[in-house]
Amino acid sequence: MKVTYVSSLPAGGPLSHVRDLAPAVAAQGVDVSVVCADDRVAAEFRGMGIETAVVPLRNKYDLENAARLPSLLRSADIVHSHDRRSGLFARTAARAVGSRAVHTLHGVPDEIFAMVGRVDPPRPPGVSSVRIAWLRFGLMRIEALLSHLGAVVVPSHALARFLAEHGFPRRRMHVIPYGVAIRRPTPAPLHDPPRLGTAAILEQRKAIDVLLDAHAAMQRPAELDVFGDGSLRHELEEQARRLGLPVRFHGFVADLRDRLLELDVFVLPTRADNLPVAILEAMAVGLPVVATRVGGVPELVVDGETGFLVEPDDPRELGRALDAALADPARHRQMGEAGAARVAAHFEARAVAAHMVHLYEQVLAPQPS
Repeated sequence: MKVTYVSSLPAGGPLSHVRDLAPAVAAQGVDVSVVCADDRVAAEFRGMGIETAVVPLRNKYDLENAARLPSLLRSADIVHSHDRRSGLFARTAARAVGSRAVHTLHGVPDEIFAMVGRVDPPRPPGVSSVRIAWLRFGLMRIEALLSHLGAVVVPSHALARFLAEHGFPRRRMHVIPYGVAIRRPTPAPLHDPPRLGTAAILEQRKAIDVLLDAHAAMQRPAELDVFGDGSLRHELEEQARRLGLPVRFHGFVADLRDRLLELDVFVLPTRADNLPVAILEAMAVGLPVVATRVGGVPELVVDGETGFLVEPDDPRELGRALDAALADPARHRQMGEAGAARVAAHFEARAVAAHMVHLYEQVLAPQPS
């Protein structure tokens, strides 16, 4: 069996997932190749021994580069795409050359993401009701139609329910979570002062503004590291300076997984999400996680056991949860170990890869007439 993964993203959670999935599937005896966005990403996969081609699908109108896909996908039994742009082009190219298509739907547009796993969420600022209606009943219907081109992998049950409510055929959807490798089963002793950290795009949906207010409201002194970049970075840096907080903004870093080893608690105050890979990576190094009760996050974090869950947009509750995560070194250690054990039991990379290979075999099996 030959599987070709296609991603048009230069960074982010979906690409992190492909970095974990591709070598784990290859270890199952599958012939794996990757089509990716740029030379930097290609170098990472080639360093893993994976055949890689670069096709920069710059936007949904990039027909010139999309025309290069059929020749690259012709030898694949399965073409597995991992973002909206590659899903549009790669699935149609796969159909054209006789390959079977699988698409992982990692999320929905930010303007409607808060509807995943939440009842009556607030509308994002500056977004009209017309825009919301188009995304829900226009774009989502188009995506539902595209799902007929092959199987659709959905990482969380929360997102699967949302998609089913918006016209996606349930028989096409397969809930398979992200998988990561355990790197450290227990946390290191707490630093003095403790170190909090988050990893996210610096946009409204990820609510880093709420995290900064929560940091200011904490009773315990702690440092904060913010990994990621986005249009709100300058505004957030100004907010941190105004509040007098010990915060370091690092931008995107290539060695995030190593940086996580330097933290004591991972925090994600997101207003909306699917199944954040960053949370899994934090749990895989034994970090307690404090996060919001949105989307598929409760499918990862067990409140009071592997960390704490709080309501979104509540900096005081978030601050109290961060204080609680640092209050008792013994409990801090216990929660970190419980998180790593949960990853080993439910989200371990090899088991997820085996589940994915089983799906590929089902997709390739002759269909009853």
